[in-house]
Amino acid sequence: MQQLRKTTCNRDCPDACSIVATVEDGRVVRLAGDPSHPVTRGFLCYRTSRFLDTQYSPARLTTPLLRKGGALTPVSWDEALDTAAERLLRIRAESGPAAIFHYRSGGSLGILTGITDAFFARFGPVTVKRGDICSGAGDAAQLTDFGEEDSHDLADLKNARHILLWGKNVFTSSPHTLPVLREARARGAELVLIDPVHHKTASLCGAYYQPRPGGDFALAMAVARVLFDEGWTDPRAEETCDHLDAFRALARSRSVAAWCADADVPEGAALDLARRLGPERPTAILVGWGMGRRTSGGAIVRALDALSAVSGNLGVPGGGVSFYFKRRGAFDLSPFQGQRPPPRTVCEPLFGPEVLRMSDPPIRAVWVTAGNPVAMLPESGTVAEALRTRDFVVVVDSFLTDTARLAHLVLPTRTLLEADDVLGAYGHHYLGVSTPVVPPPDGVKSDLEIMQALAPRVGLGDALDGSVREWKRRVTEPRLAPFGITLETLEREPVRNPLAPEVLFADRKFPTPTGRVNLITEAPPEERADPDAGELPLRLMALSTERSQCSQWARPQEGPAVVTVHPDAAGGVPDGGVCRLESRIGALVVRLRHDPAQRRDVALMPKGGHLHDGRCANALIRARTTDIGEGGALYEERVRLVPLAEAEAAPPAP
Repeated sequence: MQQLRKTTCNRDCPDACSIVATVEDGRVVRLAGDPSHPVTRGFLCYRTSRFLDTQYSPARLTTPLLRKGGALTPVSWDEALDTAAERLLRIRAESGPAAIFHYRSGGSLGILTGITDAFFARFGPVTVKRGDICSGAGDAAQLTDFGEEDSHDLADLKNARHILLWGKNVFTSSPHTLPVLREARARGAELVLIDPVHHKTASLCGAYYQPRPGGDFALAMAVARVLFDEGWTDPRAEETCDHLDAFRALARSRSVAAWCADADVPEGAALDLARRLGPERPTAILVGWGMGRRTSGGAIVRALDALSAVSGNLGVPGGGVSFYFKRRGAFDLSPFQGQRPPPRTVCEPLFGPEVLRMSDPPIRAVWVTAGNPVAMLPESGTVAEALRTRDFVVVVDSFLTDTARLAHLVLPTRTLLEADDVLGAYGHHYLGVSTPVVPPPDGVKSDLEIMQALAPRVGLGDALDGSVREWKRRVTEPRLAPFGITLETLEREPVRNPLAPEVLFADRKFPTPTGRVNLITEAPPEERADPDAGELPLRLMALSTERSQCSQWARPQEGPAVVTVHPDAAGGVPDGGVCRLESRIGALVVRLRHDPAQRRDVALMPKGGHLHDGRCANALIRARTTDIGEGGALYEERVRLVPLAEAEAAPPAP
């Protein structure tokens, strides 16, 4: 007998799709998008539509693993949790709670994963992470400029005359934005792509500009100069913006031609974009996250914020500069917070170097929740060494990831089809409920169940008690009940977050110290002559792919990772040929793909490859941070391609 059951995808993706699962004899046999959901609209991405291979993979972990004699060995939950409690208590007694590092990432966006924060805040507080590997620079930029980080309603794009997709590949990173963009285009909106990487999104757009990697700030300044020179700015900008004169002076510090030369785009690009933002507004800017993964990432996003502000596109239907939807805004997170601040923090993009460097006390234990830092953070080898040399590492995961392979204790947890949680999205304003469509296998526990079982073992008693349903109410109803929204409402139908406005800043009031937009006034430091440029001519960009969600691949990967370059940048390696990709800190054997649509100064590679099978781009990327927000400057690494015959005869890059 078949049954249809709904849940919400909780993986690290903007769309948070509503899933309809077909269950037959206790097994999921089909996944489809929910046709009644206003954003999902009945279709799923490639990654999720093929999740059943992952759900029923023979590699799935269904029992705790404890390292004994150097090998991970199956044990009972009692032995696993007793061991965890004993080791954590001993380390806390000997070195203090700062010696324990709780690392929680975004492998699950379920709000109740915060229960691990609640545990460690009460057990310690312990060391936690700061910054954000993905969005740190963009987050900091928008909070600096606007005092808030949110977006117009997704459907408001249909009110735009122009939509600038600035560094955003919607086909891969936000596929459920595509129907809205097509509807906007059918209503007369013109779409423009600005991105150093050529991708499928260009097929939607009437114009495409391909600046050099990191040239977005210069292009934005060229556009700003045109806006000021042509008088295409908002007459109210004096009232709504701080530092307008300084921003104008910055834009006019170089000619349009000089700014465009720096960005490596024709002057006509700046004139075209200024026209769309100014006299032909309203224009929406959709900001991709890749630009923020540069050393000047914060300045780039701030420049785009400023363009929207001075051109009169803030606070109007069809306008705005959208980077992020406030996915936690509808939820009360206070139950997860402690009474005292953490004793210290580890910068997420610098995980490996900082953990190795910390002393007084050193980090002795690491607990990893919803993350795979070895694969997903820069300097994978350093991250692996940091974990390998700790006294006690616990990883909660469904699979033996690169990180779990280094653990002393691995605790098996639920998948997205077994999750029992609530969540928001960072690509739209709809709220969702994760409901188990099938029960988890015997021997698998949720984070809530793990922490509730561990709490009394370490002396926390009933501090985390409560059913999952009670915890769902604790986080949802304090903010939503005044709007007549209960947990049952969320379970019954898709609900748009009532706290999120349809048009952001429609009242022209900004929660900054002055109540006005805080415009950027200084350019990022000019790029110095890069000593690596001659020897390592390509910028490595490890990009999201429709085949994986971070390091969770829809299908097992085989053979060398594929690296895409312009044919002129291939160094004589033929299309389909195998060569070595080298950086200053490592090398990988890769298979080359030629693409004449790409720039000649980039090497493109899928992100999220596994270190243990030689496909991890982060093994080549040094740990560096962005200008603000402590994001990961992941797209600054220079690399070169070396034919295998030459590679065998010569040492790797120093």
